[in-house]
Amino acid sequence: MCGTVQTQWASNDEGSDPNVVMACAGDVPTLETLAAVEMLRQHFPELKIRVINVVDLMALQPQSEHPQGLSDKDFDVLFTRDKPIVFAYHGYPSLIHQLTYRRTNHHNLHVRGYKEEGTTTTPFDMAVRNDIDRFHLVKDVVDRVPSLGPCAAYLTQIIRDKLIDHQRYIRKHGEDMPEIRDWKWGARETGKTGPARK
Repeated sequence: MCGTVQTQWASNDEGSDPNVVMACAGDVPTLETLAAVEMLRQHFPELKIRVINVVDLMALQPQSEHPQGLSDKDFDVLFTRDKPIVFAYHGYPSLIHQLTYRRTNHHNLHVRGYKEEGTTTTPFDMAVRNDIDRFHLVKDVVDRVPSLGPCAAYLTQIIRDKLIDHQRYIRKHGEDMPEIRDWKWGARETGKTGPARK
């Protein structure tokens, strides 16, 4: 469908209803969304996740508002009529809400985006300061999928610890942790690591 790409290689809903939709627009939000999906799939293999990369924001509008917009039916098929949507965006979250306010499932849409937080820091820390990093996205899913409830306590603690480790590491080294800067989709399963950094 024009303007959106359902990344089937990252999704695991396989044509069934997902438990959550993870949408993204922009290079950093897409990378962080994929890292969040990988973490969720590792900890909750039964969780059905649909990943949608929005390459043209105008697709979020109805066809009656923009020629590239999705019909209501197509939008509902992709984004569902009733499942939580966690949307990572490189701009202001209000724009995504404005583009989707007439959609059926708008009340389940949670957008993470630019909050004018940050200073001279590392690339990943900018994502953390604006809550569009993998750890905040995972926490958003945990908070919005009721079935994860009690099972998520361990993962929630891992997320807290990772964010603390991140802050300590960048203060000491002035760069992002290797597991962050060298992250690649599927590297955990294959045992591959990212390129060596000097």
